Amino acid sequence: MKWKAIVMATALAGIALGSVVAADGTHDSRIGMMKKIGGATGALGAIAKGDKPYDADMVKASLTTIAETAKAFPDQFNPQSDKTDPEVNPKIWENLDDFKAHAAKLSTDAETALAQLPADKAGVGATLKTLGASCGACHQAYRIKKD
Repeated sequence: MKWKAIVMATALAGIALGSVVAADGTHDSRIGMMKKIGGATGALGAIAKGDKPYDADMVKASLTTIAETAKAFPDQFNPQSDKTDPEVNPKIWENLDDFKAHAAKLSTDAETALAQLPADKAGVGATLKTLGASCGACHQAYRIKKD
């Protein structure tokens, strides 16, 4: 039980820290936010694959991280942010409203899943398919493909 409390405290601290640095628009903050989403998705994936047992608190923390981080991510592309970052697709700046809509969809999908919390590993797997579709649509449109 102590271990679960430590994991939850760490997850919540990560969410709070992300809120503090959420709008600086630097390369490092953008990467950090994507890694937060990736970490939360990885935790859900471990449950969906059966590598980790179903843990409602972990599912809630992961979905909360995804929802809040996706909602804040477009703030990384504010007028004061670094527009010269070679890892940022210029299409984002050209289609900022569409980019924001993709992020909002991911956030909404995670919030919906949080409100109807998956009750088992199959439910987590189904949720991951929905979240993955949202992530994939944005990555397809805006992620720079590395060779």
